[in-house]
Amino acid sequence: MALVAALVALIPAAFSYLKTINAPSNSSTGIRTVEWLRDHGAAGLVAQVESIYYSFTAPGKGGATLHALPRIGYGATGAAGTRTGLQGGGAASEYRPSRVAPILRPALPGEGVWHATRPGLESSPPVLVTTYRDQPEYPRVLAGVAWINTKRTKLTLNPGRLEPSVELPRGSMDVPTSQRGGLLATFNSGFKLSDSRGGFVLNGHTYARMQDGQATLVGYNDGHVDVVDWSYGSAAPASVSFARQNLPLIVNEGRPNSNLANGEWGATVGAAVLVWRSGVGVDSHGNLIYVAGEDQSAESLAKALIHAGAVRAMELDINSYWVSFITYAAPGAEGAKNLLPSMSRSSGRYQEPDDRDFFALYSR
Repeated sequence: MALVAALVALIPAAFSYLKTINAPSNSSTGIRTVEWLRDHGAAGLVAQVESIYYSFTAPGKGGATLHALPRIGYGATGAAGTRTGLQGGGAASEYRPSRVAPILRPALPGEGVWHATRPGLESSPPVLVTTYRDQPEYPRVLAGVAWINTKRTKLTLNPGRLEPSVELPRGSMDVPTSQRGGLLATFNSGFKLSDSRGGFVLNGHTYARMQDGQATLVGYNDGHVDVVDWSYGSAAPASVSFARQNLPLIVNEGRPNSNLANGEWGATVGAAVLVWRSGVGVDSHGNLIYVAGEDQSAESLAKALIHAGAVRAMELDINSYWVSFITYAAPGAEGAKNLLPSMSRSSGRYQEPDDRDFFALYSR
């Protein structure tokens, strides 16, 4: 009788699980199973399993370093700062970031050197990428960095199939085919809203209540973007086109958040656990900086963003399955390439409907 009662009690759970597994998705069965467990009362169990797994797979301190860096981008741009170039058909003083200074010595060839992501745009690139070893205690760990010229690009926030978990018009849930001609890059958004407890604004409408004190990537109606500590209340002001929140800032005024060790920046694994992490910040010129890498803590991510020039920054999603930064070498989303070769998702990820919301970057 006890066995029969237990089996009967499991029937609703079985139906729920089967519905999840059979629903349209571009995530693997294993990932959907873990997400279903987390959403149905087993978040603590998942966290324990993840902690055990990451403790066994954590890199050892010290040891041999890398001998070469992965090949990224298409054209080296050197280590220049402000340069004069052609923009919009006329001469203008155009800012370009300096080389990201190597931390480990001797530096590897090309370490911290910026590369354009599209042939023909090397002289005035809207997006630059580089890699460098960001943690001296782990000399084989790499951070991938992307710098985005916000004056020459347009950023959009795109809903996914499952996230954000609110009612809203979802559109195609990929990069719309009609807009791929000007596509330069795509990258992942933040935690699930149930984990971040933050807000979501799309096309000027607040679909999930905004929370004061949360880090927010904001796009304004005039086209500029920013990473801010939100202080405008539960509904976005009329000047905001889109906004995505994800926990408190990890960098403010060029300094790491003093609470980075308290676990808040790892929904299930904790802030100090070394996992794939990603973040986005803004430099002193108003340009965006994206950083991602394997075996990063919240603190190392914050330091990497600062080292690359960020004055304010927020963590985005974590874990290898959710971290993506993809560049496109030609119009029409051709020549798709991950920022780091070790990123586990396909470079065609956002050319099909995706389960999570994401950002797309276009030329303007």
